[in-house]
Amino acid sequence: MFKLIASDMDGTLLDENSQVPPETYELILALREHGVHFAVSSGRRYDRLCEFFAPVRDKMDFVAANGAQVYADGKMVDREVYSHLAVRKLAQAVATFPNLHLALFDRTKSFLLDDESKFVREVDKDLPNAERIWELPDPSVNIIKASVFCDGAVMDSAYVLQRELGQLFTFAPSGNAWIDAMQPGVSKASGIEQLAEHYGIGRDEVMAFGDSMNDYEIIRFVGTGCAMENARPALKAVADRVVGCNRDHAVQQELRHVLESLA
Repeated sequence: MFKLIASDMDGTLLDENSQVPPETYELILALREHGVHFAVSSGRRYDRLCEFFAPVRDKMDFVAANGAQVYADGKMVDREVYSHLAVRKLAQAVATFPNLHLALFDRTKSFLLDDESKFVREVDKDLPNAERIWELPDPSVNIIKASVFCDGAVMDSAYVLQRELGQLFTFAPSGNAWIDAMQPGVSKASGIEQLAEHYGIGRDEVMAFGDSMNDYEIIRFVGTGCAMENARPALKAVADRVVGCNRDHAVQQELRHVLESLA
């Protein structure tokens, strides 16, 4: 029996228009009535996720900013802040390559270290409250997420960044043109692990859904890792199951199957 179900957002839970299918809210509430916790696990920040799930935000959990923000029962369980030294080294490395552009995020703002025209806003990188900056934010600013926009050759760029800064970050392609720079030991999987510990749930009682490489750790960590049909090939290769496409509301279908098994 599953006691915790986690799902990525873009390309997974959201439909082809990057919206939460309305039936999702009812499914989350029905799962909760049966003692099953539902968590969204996303690269998006907590504040943005709350907007998506406004009708049920107090009835679910959040692993936001790729594990840097974890909320259970409406309370913060963890917040991981980037080292200012690490961010400085990341900015220096990114500046070496003309096709790379760095975006930093605190709790409410997006700091762009290049002209906004250099960035393409993919659905999971909507750059809320964007501010163009020429110098890094002051060390007193708590950076919780760093992403690199890549103008071509995403996989090559991720490899180069990993070779240059692998001791400080783990780099995972996200979407078609972005690379997430994640702190060592901080991932969607670490966030889900904290939720499981909070509720006293074992790994074998957790199911997760994802489609991108920043979902890799969580798919490997949980008892039942499900990759979307539209997921990256490497993720499908390591998943326990491959389900349908997000445009067909495959996650919602799987949630219904779970509820049917509990009836």
